[in-house]
Amino acid sequence: MSVSFVPSAQELARFAPEMALALGATLVMLGEALWKSGSRSKLAALAFLTLLAAAALAVFAAGDPGPAFSNLLAVDGFSTFFRVLVCAAGMLVVLISTNYLRQEGHDSGEYYALILFSVAGQCLMAASNELIMLFIGLECSSIASYVLAGYLRDDKRNNEAALKYFLLGSFASAFFLYGVAWLWGASGTTNLSELRRLLLDPSSGVSVTVTAAAAALLLVGLAFKVSAAPFQMWAPDVYQGAPAPVAAFLSVGPKAAAFAMFLRILMTTFVPLRGRWEPVLWAVALATMVIGNFAALHQTNVKRLLAYSSIAHAGYILVALTAMSDTGAAAAMFYLAAYTFMNIGAFAVVTYVAGRGEKHVELMDLAGLSRRSPVMAAVLSIFLLSLTGVPLTAGFFGKFYIFKAALDADLVWLAVLGLLNSAVAAYYYLRIIVMMYMQEPSAGAGPLPAPGAGMRWALAASVAGTFVLGVAPSLVLDYATASAPLLR
Repeated sequence: MSVSFVPSAQELARFAPEMALALGATLVMLGEALWKSGSRSKLAALAFLTLLAAAALAVFAAGDPGPAFSNLLAVDGFSTFFRVLVCAAGMLVVLISTNYLRQEGHDSGEYYALILFSVAGQCLMAASNELIMLFIGLECSSIASYVLAGYLRDDKRNNEAALKYFLLGSFASAFFLYGVAWLWGASGTTNLSELRRLLLDPSSGVSVTVTAAAAALLLVGLAFKVSAAPFQMWAPDVYQGAPAPVAAFLSVGPKAAAFAMFLRILMTTFVPLRGRWEPVLWAVALATMVIGNFAALHQTNVKRLLAYSSIAHAGYILVALTAMSDTGAAAAMFYLAAYTFMNIGAFAVVTYVAGRGEKHVELMDLAGLSRRSPVMAAVLSIFLLSLTGVPLTAGFFGKFYIFKAALDADLVWLAVLGLLNSAVAAYYYLRIIVMMYMQEPSAGAGPLPAPGAGMRWALAASVAGTFVLGVAPSLVLDYATASAPLLR
């Protein structure tokens, strides 16, 4: 039987978002060389429109779901959800980056090209149905992220962040790839659906012991990418040292794509090994919440505090994964959407207050912010309350659905401990609000300048997303609930 290596129009349509992002990134790099230095705003606009087009193409591809390229990719509601989510995160980061890059004197097209290449890798991670393709998407996203972390080459903090991220990330990728190799050796395939079929078939001859060892290696790589304990040590240093908009991007885009990988691998391949996975995920989820929240209590740097906060939120999402159910998968998807808006919004305000050279990123720099910039203080309060889980915000329903999924799966103690951790988190979030409204500004701190147009649009979109998901969560949850069973 002859095999055609020419992709069909249907397959190209299902791969269109990644192609659009790669093409857009190439055009941005060409524009960097061809346009004059005063036209850098055009490059930001081109990057934004590319991300918008990729999200639209993802929705278009969802109209004709199915496999592509010999089942290497799987276009379904699940992959569409994460494709649109990471594109939305990329658009928000582009908006908050424009004025920041001009302020730092590093406004160039390579920054936006790296964002696009990273998002392309994240989209590929969300749509892959094969471990080698997952690894390619992971590396495409990771390599661009390593460069972004050290984007301000003259800043020693950026250099340190990039070096730590690169070295530790490379080790984590090696663990993941080694796990893939073990699975190939044990089963002869790296296709997720085929691996599940073999594990469910007792006569297949696949060694459960070798598969469990391979799963442990995969867990190491995935735990690093989502900053889960005990592989979270890189996040505070990288977030603190990287440019503030890049820290916002790293806390949302790569993390969402990594959780998409986590969900697809867990819900597809390793369902037959649930008895071995569940205790490990239970312990990792609890340790991640505890380390993130209790370490955040002692932080004085806002970016570092938000980094530990990000670790804690990864723990909450891991609670949903531990449930190993459609309800848990839908809860994780909803929480990631909510987290995108509230966390990028929080980092956007930090970017604005930090000023040139990010000289004002300590907690004391937020003291009296309500007098220096009442609107920014109010906006940051909204995001912090949502991160806390206050009703009528996206964070409240995100945590509600996660703990409900845990209770439905009889993970009562994990749900109780998660709620207690949320109470701990309320302390350091509310402490910032108290400082903004109940303390005087530091000596010499005057009114802040008006934010740029991109920053205003990003904050408006983040506030709207935080409230819309808090008031009408079914807009996203219904789609996530319908998409979760497609993983199986």
